[in-house]
Amino acid sequence: MNCARWTSRILTIVAALGLTALASDGPFAKGSPTASQHNQGNGRGASKHEAVGAVFAMTNATAGNEIVTYSRASDGTLTLLTTSKTRGLGIGVDTDTQGPLRLSHDNRFLYAVNPGSDNVTVFEVDGTRLKFLQIIEAGDQPLSLTLSGELLYVLNGSVAGNGIRGFRVNADGTLTELPNSFRALSSPIAVPGEVRFSPDGRILLVTHKMTNVLLTPENAIDAFTVGADGYASAMPLRNASAGLRPFSLAFRDDNKLVVVESSNAAPNLSAASSYQLNPDGTITVISASVPNFQTDICWVVITPDGRFAFTANFGSGTISSYSFAPDGTLTLLNGSAASQGDTTQPVDLSLSADGRFLYNLLRGAGAVAAFRIENNASLTPLGTVVGALPVADGASGLAAYQPGSSDAVTLS
Repeated sequence: MNCARWTSRILTIVAALGLTALASDGPFAKGSPTASQHNQGNGRGASKHEAVGAVFAMTNATAGNEIVTYSRASDGTLTLLTTSKTRGLGIGVDTDTQGPLRLSHDNRFLYAVNPGSDNVTVFEVDGTRLKFLQIIEAGDQPLSLTLSGELLYVLNGSVAGNGIRGFRVNADGTLTELPNSFRALSSPIAVPGEVRFSPDGRILLVTHKMTNVLLTPENAIDAFTVGADGYASAMPLRNASAGLRPFSLAFRDDNKLVVVESSNAAPNLSAASSYQLNPDGTITVISASVPNFQTDICWVVITPDGRFAFTANFGSGTISSYSFAPDGTLTLLNGSAASQGDTTQPVDLSLSADGRFLYNLLRGAGAVAAFRIENNASLTPLGTVVGALPVADGASGLAAYQPGSSDAVTLS
């Protein structure tokens, strides 16, 4: 099931909701897969250098969701370490969203959705070690998370309850739900792709993946304003997307953003647009639907210096690179900056906080690929690590950890 599965989602939602059983009682045991035997690619996956960070991926398994931990060496290479139970359930097909796994801005806590059991898990992060803190109910099929200061918002993706709901982040990283904070999207059939705070935390954007069917013209991006009390506005402002089927987005700290458009997974028709977010929640197009000549673009990140954007193209098995000018102009650099194979199904992307390394979850291969980002935005492969993740069975979510850093994006 890939990020183009929206056409069957409404017909299958009842069956999908049947997976939302209660989380299993009691703690799960931890596993410890052997690291070195899982490293493939150019042979550099098992670095002998001291670990300087970590990368976390999520299995999204129906029998019990797990976080897979990799240590990251100073040269960017990864080594598989262990798995940690979320004590919740996945759905066995990819979440079809960006942001199911999020680190707090200070990297002290990790948040993971459990869409099969309708809750969110909170871990404390200590280097490559995770400590379970909490599992909390989070509405109907939580699929995407976003954080700003002391607020966390969850995107509920079920057709029975498309919308967002808010939580207060406590000092110890645990969550307390804001009562009556659920807000419906502008369409009941939005099939949303991501919820994301603006850099200043005053606006929440939600992408709609449904396109021109049934009751309402879609291709929309909803904007909710967020009050001082943490509550989103009762009704969203509905923005038109520049392109077909906006999937996910990434912000720069000047309120310029990139939105990727999968174009209903039509061959070689994927594109990305850039916008300026205005204080009232409207968005102004800067570059409209810049093609990358790939298929089924779904995930996007912007480098910490704000100069480049990278996208994962599920259908093509590639990563594309774009330049992102100070004025917000988006220009394709290389549609196939990395080619990982037609069956690898690249999904979530994550960057090291220093912007030197890019990581990509390969759903089809059950693996994570590592790259060094060169000064011209070209990508040098650093190996692919397999093991612990399911193969072609729903792995979703990726988050890179670096001690003493934050995930703030700055424009040089």
